[in-house]
Parts: sequence; structure tokens; C-alpha cells
Amino acid sequence: MSMNSSGHLFAFTTFGESHGEAVGVVVDGCPPGIPISEEEIQFDLDRRRPGQSSVTTPRKEADQIKIYSGLMDGKTTGTPIMMMVFNGDHRSRDYSKIKDQYRPMHADYTYDMRFGIRDYRGGGRSSARETLARVAAGAIAKKALKQIGNIQVIGHTLSVGTIRAETFDASVIEENPVRCADAEAAKKMEEFILQMKKEQDSCGGVVQVVAKNVPAGLGSPTYWKLKAELASGLMGINAVQGVEYGSGFRGATMKGSEHNDEFITDDNGDVRTKTNNHGGILGGISTGEDIIVNTAFKPVSSLPRAQNSINTSLEAVSVQTFGRHEKCVVPRAVPICEAMVAVILLDHWLISQAYQQHVSLVREPLLASKGIQPVTPFP
Repeated sequence: MSMNSSGHLFAFTTFGESHGEAVGVVVDGCPPGIPISEEEIQFDLDRRRPGQSSVTTPRKEADQIKIYSGLMDGKTTGTPIMMMVFNGDHRSRDYSKIKDQYRPMHADYTYDMRFGIRDYRGGGRSSARETLARVAAGAIAKKALKQIGNIQVIGHTLSVGTIRAETFDASVIEENPVRCADAEAAKKMEEFILQMKKEQDSCGGVVQVVAKNVPAGLGSPTYWKLKAELASGLMGINAVQGVEYGSGFRGATMKGSEHNDEFITDDNGDVRTKTNNHGGILGGISTGEDIIVNTAFKPVSSLPRAQNSINTSLEAVSVQTFGRHEKCVVPRAVPICEAMVAVILLDHWLISQAYQQHVSLVREPLLASKGIQPVTPFP
């Protein structure tokens, strides 16, 4: 598969550069009959687009999505869906002074080593502008998951710098510019990002995504582990430093007796666990509990203050990055993380359907011999 593509059955390929004519995506393998509109996709693109608040880049892009194929009468046809956004407010001249310089913590040097050529205008394919294509694909995946089994994918800002959300109220996520589910913490996060702007500095943070109503049985025990697929998809987002699920790295400090999640059956006879340190995944396969994934983003690398580096002639230089850059990518990264979780969950739901009939033929006679009513894991 191309290095510009992702997915197995629900797959997508992105194209375009930050300062090129357009950025777009071709989605292949979407189930037919899913009602979707440009307006629904636009909703998530507006959450990602630049220039939306005082804590994001001032670059102004309408990011107006256009669907060119794969829909008829407002529903998916099962054929490839091609979507595209034309770039508008790009200023390549902002990068002319650094076209021969290697910016600290950017992909300039590594792109030269990998391809022998690089697009210095905003980073080309290494720019986070590419992620709008992922968000468009993710909007379709989220709509499909909702229709298939009321599966919901909810992202929010868990932390900015050292400021961490202590409460969770989904209703306030889109009511503040940092997309934090804790209204009080949101105010502090916003103030901190604006302070970074004054200091000509930047900060990082963590996005948390919670997937609800995911059926048990998605994923595989070896190379297509659900946790590995999620980690791969999220690690592929620009500026990501790490991914954890469930108790994450905190689990390494706990005792086994503290960390183990005990199985129970609820009032409906469904298998559940008392706690969710496993983050909804065991053995690479979903358990039916909420899938909880945290994604850490590094501080923005583009700084207006002078930094030491070298140029393409290996000479020492002082680098200053001009242009309209974020001071914290986390608020705009929330819909990007949601998108990657959604496309991976839909991909594995489709894979599960290929096994469902065979699994039923194996499980049901075994359970019937024990007088147990089989539980249907898939909607």
C-alpha cells in the first residue's frame, strides 16, 4: 500500500501540500447507504480549520469541502468518495528566508535525507494541513459508526502544559476555544497559551478520545491488534510524541492487584468490567468497555525567536521562523484525533463482519451445550 494511504477495508488516500493548489482525500471501502452531506463534513473541518480563535494560527482558510464522487441522493454508494479543499491564504514568501536552513525539530533535514528534495513552503506534505483530509474521512467514518451501532467518538483537551482537566462535561467542549471538558481548567489553558504568544514561545498538551458503545470483538491478537492500529494512526499525526490507552504509563507504577479489571455481568446479563484500566482493549481486541486513548503533542517547533542550527551547506546559522504559526496545536488536534480513531474503528468493524458468521457457527453450539444463551457481540 502507498505511504499516503491508510486502512484495510475502509481505506483512504490523501493528497496535496500546504502551499499547493489543494488538499484532498479519496475514501474507498465505505459501506453504501450511509447518509452524509458536505455540511456534516464541514462541521468537523470547521473545528480543525485555522483562524478560528485567539489561541490558533491567524492563517485564514475557509476549508470549504467539496464532494466530487461516491454519493447519490445524499447517501454513499459504496464507490470511492473523492473530496477536496482548495488552499487560499498561503504566503510562501514567509518561508523564503529559511528555504536553505534546517529548522530545529522540523522535518527539513529528514526530508532532504529521504527524498533529496523538499518543499520548504510550509513543509509541503509534512505540514499539518494534510490532516484536513483525515478529518474529512473521519467525518464519514463517524457517521457510519453512529448508524451501524450508535458508536460515538468524543475528543477533548485533557491537558495543556501542566494544566490538566479534573472534571468531564461533554457539553462544554465546544463552548471554549481550547476544547476542554472542564470549564475552569479551560480558562487557565487559554490564558497559558496566550502567555506563550507574548513570550514568543509555545507549549504542548494531551488530547483524549473516548469511543463509546464499541462492541466486543474488534481487532486481532497479533499484527492487527486494535491498540497497535490506534497507536499507529495517532502517531502518524503531526507533532505527536506518544500514545497511551487505558491506564497508560501510570499502569506501570501500579500493582497487579490494583490494575486488574474484574469481570462481572450487569443487570442486562452483559459482560462488563468493574474498572477500565485496560482502556477497552484486551489482547488487541475490544472488550465492549469505553476505548480511552490519550495522545501527547509536543510544543510547536516554529518559533519567532532566534535558534541555532545549520543550513544545507552545513554552515552554522541563526534561524527565525516567520509566518502565522500556532502556539499550541492541541485545540485543533481534537477533531484530528477523533477522525483517526473513527476510521480505524470502522475499518475493524468491517473486518469483523467477514468473521461474524464463522464465529457464530463455532460459538453457538458450544454455548448451547452448556445451556448458555449466546451474546451477540456485533450490532
